[in-house]
Amino acid sequence: MKKKVDTNKIEISFSLNGEKKTMLIKSSMILLDLIRDEIGLTGTKTGCNEGECGACTVLINDVAVNSCLFPAINIQGKNVTTIEGISDGVKLDPVQEALIEKGGVQCGFCTSGMVMTIKGMQTKFKKGKHKPTTEEIKKGLEGNLCRCTGYVKIVEAAEKVIHGHS
Repeated sequence: MKKKVDTNKIEISFSLNGEKKTMLIKSSMILLDLIRDEIGLTGTKTGCNEGECGACTVLINDVAVNSCLFPAINIQGKNVTTIEGISDGVKLDPVQEALIEKGGVQCGFCTSGMVMTIKGMQTKFKKGKHKPTTEEIKKGLEGNLCRCTGYVKIVEAAEKVIHGHS
């Protein structure tokens, strides 16, 4: 039996890292494939493709999502931010600086996903004017796996940027 090929294409318009885009995509495409394969931004990593590791985390309207599970057509009219969109190319984002300072970066594979998850938490807690506990920060990072650092230094970096202390 022949497999049916999805030839349906849909036009979507969205903002990516502050730049307006309009693209024609397959209706079945996931956001991770759009970002990496169609647009060429490879900072968003392909990990498990099951929403378990967090390596593919991006922000959609400032909320962290696993791009490996997110249908690309659902970004219509939304703001998408990838790791490439959080710094100006010269100066690192404070989340990146905190991870480096606290020693929360080793092999670097999970780092872009960790950064984006922490950025999402930063925005969430800023809007709610709530200072999260260490346990709430750990809970927020649960969807991101790291095989190198043991999480303590990552949590310390997240606390630094979210609480604004060293």
